[in-house]
Amino acid sequence: MAGLTTKESNSFEALAAAFKRLPGVGPKSAQRYAYHLLQHDREGAGLLAHALSVAVSKVGHCERCNTFTEQVRCDTCSDDTRDPQLLCVVETPTDQVTVEQTLAYPGLYFVLMGRLSPLDGMGPKEIHFERLLERATDGVTREVILATNFTREGEATAHYLGEMLRARGLKVSRLARGVPVGSELEYVDPGTIAQALRDRRRLG
Repeated sequence: MAGLTTKESNSFEALAAAFKRLPGVGPKSAQRYAYHLLQHDREGAGLLAHALSVAVSKVGHCERCNTFTEQVRCDTCSDDTRDPQLLCVVETPTDQVTVEQTLAYPGLYFVLMGRLSPLDGMGPKEIHFERLLERATDGVTREVILATNFTREGEATAHYLGEMLRARGLKVSRLARGVPVGSELEYVDPGTIAQALRDRRRLG
């Protein structure tokens, strides 16, 4: 690496390798980020390191919906104005935020933190299936809305969850096809998601 000896480059390589763990960041981009921070913004690098350290130590999972929070229960689960009979199941906290931005959904959530994908080592345990079952069968929930993404893995996850939840006597619905096939909720406009929520269909 230009300008750095093998011994001197260890810390730089570690920094670049850390950036490479981010989605969509390849080796060249990771090196560019590392060089930029060290050459042009060391103060920013310190702020980033501090923010990451604090977040990793303080941010955990909500005991009810499994999303990220610094509290035992997140603000949504603690909101008495939400409809406790509706439970929307999403893949990620980002998807939850996207659904919230539609202003069309009054209920509560469960965040899987992933989707079924055997090739990636993601099975029922990894998507917290047992916690979802416990949450959905609390005696209050009347409808579970499966809002997983319309990708192959998201559809497979919705099918599996739908079968398991219906077997326990729950009403299960799926987002309508207003959400384009193969799309991620994060990149769909709020109006389309709001319409899909309104036109959701019952499974089975």
